[in-house]
This record gives sequence, C-alpha cells and structure tokens, in this order.
Amino acid sequence: MANHTDTLPPSVANRGWIVTLAGLGINLALGILYAWSITKGAIEKDFGWKGAQLNDPYALCCLVFAFAMILAGRCQDRFGPRLTASMGGLLVGVGFLLCSTTNSYAVWLLGFGVLAGIGIGFGYSSATPPALKWFPPAKTGLIAGLVVAGFGLAPVYLAPTSEQLLRHFGVQKTMLILGIAFTAIVCGLAQLLVNPPAGFVAGTKPAGGNAPAKPAAVNVPPSQILRSPLFYLLWVIYFIGAGAGLMVIGSINGMAKKSMGVDYAFIAVAVMAIGNAGGRVLAGTLSDKIGRRWTLCLVLTIQATLMLVAIPVTASKDMAAVVIVLLAACIGANYGANLALFPSYTKDLWGLKTFGMNYGVLFTAWGVGGFVLPRVQQMLYEASKNADGTGGSYMSSFIVASVLLLVGTAMTFLIKPPQPKLAAALA
Repeated sequence: MANHTDTLPPSVANRGWIVTLAGLGINLALGILYAWSITKGAIEKDFGWKGAQLNDPYALCCLVFAFAMILAGRCQDRFGPRLTASMGGLLVGVGFLLCSTTNSYAVWLLGFGVLAGIGIGFGYSSATPPALKWFPPAKTGLIAGLVVAGFGLAPVYLAPTSEQLLRHFGVQKTMLILGIAFTAIVCGLAQLLVNPPAGFVAGTKPAGGNAPAKPAAVNVPPSQILRSPLFYLLWVIYFIGAGAGLMVIGSINGMAKKSMGVDYAFIAVAVMAIGNAGGRVLAGTLSDKIGRRWTLCLVLTIQATLMLVAIPVTASKDMAAVVIVLLAACIGANYGANLALFPSYTKDLWGLKTFGMNYGVLFTAWGVGGFVLPRVQQMLYEASKNADGTGGSYMSSFIVASVLLLVGTAMTFLIKPPQPKLAAALA
C-alpha cells in the first residue's frame, strides 16, 4: 500500500510536517509550566511563601489549563488552530507580565494560575488536531507523540535558562523576559497551523484526484461521549497516570537538591524532561504497533514500580547522582506516555470532527490529577517533617502514587471500543 507521502504532491505532504513541527514548537514554548519546580525555590527565598502556597499557582495552572481545553477545543474546531493558538500566546504573555509586577500570592494565582493556564490551554489544544488531520490513522500515535513532545522537552532549555535568569535578574524580571519571549514565539508559530483543504482524506490524493476517498471516520459529539461509560473509564485512568507523574515532576528539583546539591539539581529536571518528551514519541509509536491498551497497561505498570524504587533513592543522602537522574528520566518517560496515548485514543474512538472539544473534555482528568495529587504530595511531605520543621519524607507520597497506578493498570483491561452498531449510528 502506498504511504501518505507517496500519494500526495510534495507541497501537500510537506505541509503536514510543517504543521507538526509548528505544533511541536508551540508546545516547546508552552512547557514553561514544568519549570515551576525551579521557579518556586526562588519564590520561597525572595517572597517568603511557605508550605502548600508554593505549589498553589502551579496546581491552579494545571487545573485551569485542563478546563480551558474545553472552550479552547470548541474554538479550535470552529475557528481553526491559527486564531486559537495566537489567543493562547497572548494570554500567557499577559499572565506572566502581571506576575512580573508583584510578589502578591493572590496576583500570582491570577496571573500564573488563571491567565497563563487559560493561555496554555488555548495553545496546547491547537497544536495536535491540525497535525493529526494531515496523516493517516497508522501514524496517529507517532504524530500525536511528536507534537506533544515539545511540551515535555521544554525544561531541557528552560531549567538552565530559568536558573541563570533568576540568578541575575530575580523572579519578577525573569517573568517579564519569559512573558515577552513566549508571546512572540507562540504567536509567530501559530501562523503556520492550518487544517488540510476541504475534501482531503489522509493517505489519499486531495478531492479531484484519481484515488477514491475513504469513508469518513466516526465523529461522535461531546454530548454523546459524556453518556458513555468508556469515557469515564478513560478519565479515571488519565487522572491517575497524569496526577501521579505530576506529583514527582513538580517536586523533582527539591528532591534532587538533597543528593545533588543546589547547583546541579536542575540537571535532574532537564533529564526528566528528555525522558518526558521521549516517552511521548516512543509510547505513541509503540501504540501504533501493539495497540493503545497494551501500551497504556505497560506504562502504568512500570510507573507503579518506579514509584516504589524512588522511596529508597530519594530517602538516601548518599545516593549516586546518576541513579537519581536515571530514575527521573524513567518517571518522566512514563508520565509523558499518557500525553500521547489519550489524544490518540480520542481520535480512534470518536473521530476528528469534534476532536478539539472531545479531547478537551477528557483532558480535564489531567488538570484535576495535576491539581489534587501534587497538593496531596505537598501535604504528606509537610506532615512528615519533624516538630521543628526539619526533615521531610516523600515515602508516603510514592506509596499512594504506586497504589493508584496499580489500580489504573487493572482498569485498562476494562477498556473496550464502542459497539459497531453504536459507532455506525453516530457516523
């Protein structure tokens, strides 16, 4: 069978890859969210915030980001990815600029938590749908993995960049610099996001060519998927897989400082980001080969095991730095896999016509998981400290995460595609 690039004119085939790379670039900028574990250390020092306050803007941003995906998905489906992504870039910039003016906890909740959260949602929701529309189903996992890899890879450059900016300019000027830079990058790359021409079917010639058009994929509206038990099953699994990963990602810098020292902790953050991005591409590609369910089952099982391995690693003050770095990379990879598998599931099960809103609704699981479980982790860590406020252990957090991941693993065996009769009726 001829592949996509064999049956399309070079200009059309290349456009698909341009859209994919533009989406990757947008996510590379929007991944500023994952640099919070470095930023919050400077905030604690400069602003004097304590305890759960240090995670609140990050946790709120995750929650708002996820729920904004519903509105953003609707906007993307109706008005296209270019406008939606541009709005996202502007909102992130405004949020960061607002944070750059103050050390107020409430204003940071508004700027970083709400405005930047909405902006990230609008940008993120616009990157994957147009890219998937240019490629055949056999490449769904690969393309989804490549686009979202940018979001996971961001800390590789943001970790050292943020460290240097914070060291030389402080928190507020750093937010100003990042806000201006990311607004320009996201809005610029947004202009390259375009949907295929009318009548285009991935894997065939455009309308008017000699190749026959394939039947359209099942297109299920959000109102219908919300009545399906399958949706809620996937939602809970996504909540577990994403939330457990974010528990670690949000605090990896603090964990690494205990064994690697303040000057080198950012290395663990950067390596976790490489694993995060690589896991998205690898899991997406693997799921194209062996299926989404078996890939998801494998990912959750490995992640549960890694959480238990992390207990002695993070508790030891003499643990070799290479062990911490490898653990961070593996946890990042398994967390990142979720971000490739669930958009692929969304396309497989419910089609592309309303993909933006459908995935936006499912993505709320990521936001709720990112809000609840990192906060639980912070509370458990604070509760484990000595009476004088010293010490602190991540053991209980890792045990909770591991148990949840094993529950998620068991739930993957309940995933079944919709019945053919229902799918046909909704086509």
